[in-house]
Amino acid sequence: MKFLRYGEPGHERPGVLDRAGCIRDLSGLFADLSGEHLDSARLNSWKDADMDSLPLIDRDVRIGPCVAYTRHFIGVGLNYADHAAETGMPIPEEPIIFNKAPSCISGPYDQIALPPNAQKADWEVELAMVIGRRAWQIEEGQALDHLSGFCICNDISERAWQFEGTGQWLKGKSAPGFGPLGPWLVTTDEIEDPMSLDLRLEVNGEPMQTGSTSNMIFGPAYLIAYLSQFMVLEPGDIITTGTPPGVGLGHNQFLKPNDWIKATVSGLGEQRNRVT
Repeated sequence: MKFLRYGEPGHERPGVLDRAGCIRDLSGLFADLSGEHLDSARLNSWKDADMDSLPLIDRDVRIGPCVAYTRHFIGVGLNYADHAAETGMPIPEEPIIFNKAPSCISGPYDQIALPPNAQKADWEVELAMVIGRRAWQIEEGQALDHLSGFCICNDISERAWQFEGTGQWLKGKSAPGFGPLGPWLVTTDEIEDPMSLDLRLEVNGEPMQTGSTSNMIFGPAYLIAYLSQFMVLEPGDIITTGTPPGVGLGHNQFLKPNDWIKATVSGLGEQRNRVT
C-alpha cells in the first residue's frame, strides 16, 4: 500500500492511495503516520479495507513528507561502490553513519531554499527506510520485520559546510528543506526486492544520476541490524541508505536558484523540487 500525508506544512493529515490512484483521507481512523501507526502489521491490515468509503481528497492538495514526528534521521555515506570511486574515497569496511536534523524534512514537491551563504549545494537520490517497530540489538534476519516501508529521500548536501573547515557532515546535511521525503510510504509487501530498485535523478531535465540498489555495499537488513547495535531505533525513524554516482561534487556542478530536480526510485514514485 502507498500511504502519504497531505495538507499545509505543520497541518498534514494521513492519507492512502486507493486502487485508482486517488487520495483517500485516513484522519478519521488515526491521527497521523507516526508512532504505533507505523507498525507493518497495522499498515498491512488496511490492504482489504473498503477504500471507497473513505473521504476523497482533491488531487491538487499539497503532499507533505510521508512520515511525522521523526526523532532520528540517519544517513549512510559512500554506500555505493561506484559513488565511492567518483569521490576518490576508499570503499568503507563498515557503514559510515551520520545524522541529518529532523527539522530538514520537507515534502516531495516543496521548494528547496538555499541558505544565503550556501556555496556548493548538491543532490543525492536515495532509497530511504522507515522504522515501524522498536529495534535494539537485533539480528540481521529480524531486521526487515522492524520496517514499515520505503520512500524516496533526496539527501541535499551543502558540500562546503560538509567538507571544508571542521568538515562535519551534520552541518552540510541539515538546513531546512534538505530532506525531501515521499511522496509515499510504500509498505514492504509492495517491494519484492529492495536490492533491485532503479534510482534516477535529473537536474533541469538532464540525467545526472542513474544507478541501482544492487550496487549497495551494505543492504537494508544489514544497516538496520548494524545501527541497532549502537542505538534504539524507534517507529518513525528514517534511515537513508546512500546514493549512486552522478552527484554534483563529482563534476564540480552545484545547485543554483531556479534549478529543477526530479528524483525517482522504481516503485516509490517521484519527487520534483524547484531550487529557490
